[in-house]
Parts: sequence; C-alpha cells; structure tokens
Amino acid sequence: MKRLIKKIVDEIRRKDLTRDELELIKTKISSEFCEKIPSNEEILACLNEKDREKFVKILQKKPYRTVSGVSIIAVMCKPEKCPHGSCVYCPTIEHIPKSYSKEEPAVMRGLAYGYDPYKQVRRRIEQLESIGHPVSKIELIIMGGTFTSRPIRYQENFVKSCFDAMNGFVSKNLLEAHKFNENAAHRCVGLTIETRPDYAKKKEINNMINFGATRLEIGVQTLDDEIYKIVRRGHTVEDVVEATQLAKDSGLKVCYHIMPNLPGSDPEKDLKIFKMLFEDERFRPDMLKIYPTLVVEGSELVDWYMDGKYKPYSDTQLINLLVKMKAVVPEWVRIMRLQRDVPAKYIIAGCKF
Repeated sequence: MKRLIKKIVDEIRRKDLTRDELELIKTKISSEFCEKIPSNEEILACLNEKDREKFVKILQKKPYRTVSGVSIIAVMCKPEKCPHGSCVYCPTIEHIPKSYSKEEPAVMRGLAYGYDPYKQVRRRIEQLESIGHPVSKIELIIMGGTFTSRPIRYQENFVKSCFDAMNGFVSKNLLEAHKFNENAAHRCVGLTIETRPDYAKKKEINNMINFGATRLEIGVQTLDDEIYKIVRRGHTVEDVVEATQLAKDSGLKVCYHIMPNLPGSDPEKDLKIFKMLFEDERFRPDMLKIYPTLVVEGSELVDWYMDGKYKPYSDTQLINLLVKMKAVVPEWVRIMRLQRDVPAKYIIAGCKF
C-alpha cells in the first residue's frame, strides 16, 4: 500500500489535478498494483506537512463543511427523559437521546463513546484532521434532549470536558479551561446549546453565559397554543416570547427550530405562523432550522397515522409550502438546515427527500 500511495503522491506533485482527475489516477494506479483504491484519508496520512498543506484542497473530504474556516462539532449528552413527558412526534428509543434516531451521525458517535463529552470531541477533532479539515476554530453544538434541565453539576462538567478535549488536557475547573482555550490549537469560537423555551429562563440563560455560550437554539416548533396542547409540547407561546427576549438581551444569537405539518395544523396555518415569526417583534430569530414533521419509528405519532388520526402533507403540498415560507424569510435570517438527518428507513410517513 505504501508503494501505491507513493506513486499516487508523485502524480499529484507532478501536475495540478482536479478532484475527478485524482480519482481516475487513483483507480488507474491501484489497478496496476492490483490493490484496493486508497482513501484520501490514507493518502493525507502519508504526506509531509508541506505537501499536506499544498494538496489538502483536492484530498479534503466534503470541503463544504469547513469552507468558512470553522469546523462544527456536535456533541451528544447522555439520554434522559424530557422533564415534561413526551411529545407525540418524538421517538423514544432505548439508549438514544430524546428526539433522535439511532443512526444519526452525532448519535452514533455519542453511543460509541458512552456519551462521554471529552471522547466525543477529541475523536471528532482527530477525524476532521485526518480528512483534511482545519480544526483551529471550532463551533461546538451541545445536543440531545433538554440539556438545561439536567443538574447544574452535570452541565458544567459536560461543558468543561468539551473544552478539555479541545485544549488537550484536563483543567481544574471551567474557568481555567476557558482561559487556556483562548490560545489553544483548537479554539472554541462559538458554543451553541439546544433546549426548550420553558428551560431557557433567566437562571438557565445566566448558566449558558457562564458556560461561554454564544447561541441558543430553541425547539419552538410552532406559535400556536392549541397545537402545543394537541402534541403535548408542555409549554406555551409566552414561554417562547420570554426565552427569546432573555436570550437576545443577554447577547446570544437565537435559532428557532420550526416544524410545519404538526397535528392540528394545515398549510395555510403553517404559512401564517411562519410569517408571524418575522412580523411580530417578540420573535424575529436570527436563524432557523426547518424540520417538516415526520412519522418516525418509536413515536406515538405512528399510531395516530395508522389510525387515520394524522395525515402528513403530500410531497407537492410540502414543497409548495416551503417555497412560500422561504420567500418571506428576511435577508438577515439564515436558514441553517432544512430537514432532519433521519435515515429514510426509519420514516414511516412524511418527507423522505
């Protein structure tokens, strides 16, 4: 394999190649050696520092991930029941954080390392480095259930462990971890915490600030108290208003998770609610993640769907709604994601594209 990779590297050095040309050369030379085609990761591992810097652009896997120069690392906290119970659309799977499926990438990493934050972050840094991505600037996202409902000691230790992983050593406390990270090789330039509106009150926001948070992602889903009751969401629109104001007043960026096609809604109502996000000054998030409702394995919504109590929009209805929704998004709002990263095999009904 080393001789094979050396010949491929010689070809890379000899002339400028496109990604497609590189793949052709890898295939051709591998057939000459009668060996399997080496991955770009294996080739990168054999390069010296100078060559790695020079050729990382064509060997880098999924370059769009870090085109901004910042690597995003999602870290999962351990599974725990939600404090309010369970929403009808949310899957409940053993050993998996609430609202996630077992084959989502961040969940698989969490499972592999027993939801240990240090191991998750450290391994992800190593993975990104091995496929040619810069990891000098990291945006950390804490996911998995209602993080801010956990005991404060768990929250603080979790965040500290993430910083320890970026720093490469275990600090005495969170303050020391923050201080060292200011000049570390892997600096945290953004910290996002996901939670529910009713667990983003003054106490929780103050804790987030102490953790070093820069953005709050809130599971808003809709802006209709009747729909909240139908899906057993466990909070009100007023909770969304309060969480948004507290977060913005504290200098945090705010991202809303929005779910069209919830039980009790319809395309017209969804569009009206979506417009309210920007027309009503009590809301106006900086960013959005739009997750059309899915009927997924392990959720109560599967029974509703089978009994005819819930019917998802057709693909055409959903596409038309999303087009209208995107048309009213102001220029200053960033749509960070459209659709969950749920494998199609777990989707019983709803959007699979």
